[in-house]
Amino acid sequence: MLSLETLLNDEALRRAEFPVIDPGLFLAHAGVTILPQRVAKTMQDYLQYSCQAMQEYPEAWRAVNETRVVAARLIGAQASEIALIGPTSVGLSLVAAGLDWQAGDEVVCYAEDYPANVYPWRDLERKGVVLREVQPPRPGAITLDVVERALTPKTRLVALASCHYLTGIRIDVDAIGQMLHERGILFCLDAIQTLGAFETRVDHVDFLSADSHKWMLGPMSAGIFYVKESLQEKLRPVLLGSWNVQSPKFVAQPEIAFEGGGRRYEPGALNICGILGMKAGMDLIAEIGLPAISAQLLRLRRRLLDQVRQNAPGLVPVGAVDESSASGIVSFVRTADSEINMDALHESLTQQGIIASLRHNRADEPHLRFSPHFYNTEAEMDRVGAALSVAVGGQQK
Repeated sequence: MLSLETLLNDEALRRAEFPVIDPGLFLAHAGVTILPQRVAKTMQDYLQYSCQAMQEYPEAWRAVNETRVVAARLIGAQASEIALIGPTSVGLSLVAAGLDWQAGDEVVCYAEDYPANVYPWRDLERKGVVLREVQPPRPGAITLDVVERALTPKTRLVALASCHYLTGIRIDVDAIGQMLHERGILFCLDAIQTLGAFETRVDHVDFLSADSHKWMLGPMSAGIFYVKESLQEKLRPVLLGSWNVQSPKFVAQPEIAFEGGGRRYEPGALNICGILGMKAGMDLIAEIGLPAISAQLLRLRRRLLDQVRQNAPGLVPVGAVDESSASGIVSFVRTADSEINMDALHESLTQQGIIASLRHNRADEPHLRFSPHFYNTEAEMDRVGAALSVAVGGQQK
């Protein structure tokens, strides 16, 4: 078993597990993650074996079924509640399209969320569904009280992200979900920015969707979609094929009868290569342990904040004011009196081998976003501080 302590204290092992360390410093896991060596090898092994056997060879299928178990364990669900369908947006869209909406039903969401968790709900307006928006006091600061103020007797579903993609503020999933269930309101969660980084359970969640290509350290377009067992008959699949509709001997039947469990949302051939890579990433997360990962991310956050404060005083953090709602995302904007060119700053970091993200809010305000993962070190956060000092100093000449 690989522990975080062992990994961080053995530089050769760290570089072997995460080859990205050699060419540079990758701090953009909230975008599209790099692949750990073991994830890439799992996918390579599958592809190589598929040169000599059909892609659906028995061992691969067993691993796919094991993936449902691993995913369920990660979120506190049952394997029968897990579908393996790819991008986060697909799961969210299946919820929006699959429920039996009535004109006048209301959905609560956050208009400043990532577009994948806005458009599926906004599209319901053409069916007469009313969209109500939460109004947090600061971007992403969605508390139980903020959600409660947006509810009405007609609220049918609340759709939120477990963590805001720009400010990095985590919501209290359990508290919000429990309050919604006490009122008979469904809760749909976009969990892509916390799954694999912080505990994200579905004890009080009805639907959850998350791709593996961020904190789960998996490939793109391989993800998990959770539907509570008691709701599977109410959430009708809208993508139909030979895999999720019962088709004995691949013969179409006169009536549609869905397969049981999460398979009912998987219409056709699965992305087995991606699913096996996702499983390898989740296995690694489980091996290190979520408590250790979360603690490391908060340590890195503290070190990074200190380094930016010392070396780039023209930048200020946005997001969480304390660690109870902090995440692996740390974003910075310019102070009101700063003349820092954020595009040039981002480019300078890139030239110095540091990969971060440059994102913008609705007001087109640039945010320099860092998102290290557990294998990153505090010494690497010091390297960011030195690089920022060079970059800011160069702009001031």
